[in-house]
Amino acid sequence: MTADMTSSITENKTVYLQDKSLWLQEGFLSEIEARLALDSLIEKTCWEDAEISMFGRKVKIPRLQAFVGDPDIHYQYSCLSLTSAKWPTTALHIREQLEQHTGIRFNAALLNLYRDGKDSMGWHRDDEKELGDNPIIASVSLGGSRRFLLRNNRTGEKIEIPLHSGSLLWMQGELQTDWQHSIPKTRSQVLPRINLTFRQFKNY
Repeated sequence: MTADMTSSITENKTVYLQDKSLWLQEGFLSEIEARLALDSLIEKTCWEDAEISMFGRKVKIPRLQAFVGDPDIHYQYSCLSLTSAKWPTTALHIREQLEQHTGIRFNAALLNLYRDGKDSMGWHRDDEKELGDNPIIASVSLGGSRRFLLRNNRTGEKIEIPLHSGSLLWMQGELQTDWQHSIPKTRSQVLPRINLTFRQFKNY
């Protein structure tokens, strides 16, 4: 992505880091588009209740997930090996809108379904080797609002961003090197939420 393109797509959006490695666009999808997409993906996606390896033992991840994309893309994290399933029609439509909006091509997406406030995502970085150096990740939220937290690896600085239905969170540059991120549990009553993180897997 060129500097000119970065300036163009971040215009009129909330930029959280000065280097524009993280920015948020509210209303990327309309309220109606987001609600219809949520209902369709909940019903038609083959959700997995997956297990990962932590501290030498298998534990279920606190959410449901699905890995979709172009044919035969492979992804590994926390000793979990995934092969891309066929794009659901709704996810493919969102990808097309995203690519028209940004000019960036994505070949896969990891979908997470947070059923309630007990479902969460722990601190992590999306720095797997399959994504290459300084990966671009576009995160689209559908459904209930959740808190997105960032923590600087060197200084411990934290940033909190509310992610609402229809929003687009863009991560690029050295963000995955310098920061970790998470979606914490909440005791508040929250609606189900789906997060689609569109990615560029290399060598496919």
